[in-house]
Amino acid sequence: MSPRRNHPKKSGRNQPERDLGTSFEAVEEHDEGMYRVRRITGSSSNKPYRCPGCDQLIPTATPHIVAWIHEDIETRRHWHTPCWEKKDRRSPKVQRSRNAPKY
Repeated sequence: MSPRRNHPKKSGRNQPERDLGTSFEAVEEHDEGMYRVRRITGSSSNKPYRCPGCDQLIPTATPHIVAWIHEDIETRRHWHTPCWEKKDRRSPKVQRSRNAPKY
């Protein structure tokens, strides 16, 4: 039996995370470019958001990811953690109309 691993595997494309108190931030390379990625704890999440990966609500007090293209805060979106991790391997299942509000 092999020893238990208590830490996640690190990908070669990510810079180390830095502690911001209630969240952790890193820079990651994805298909669209470099992203700033912040992992939000449940205690610092105080309102619901809509995940662009699955088009479902992220309830309040739920740990999740906030990510935006490096140096472009207008692209900032809140993602479910599994949706973010699968981001480069799939497209959204639901396509919103152009007139639908963005959260």
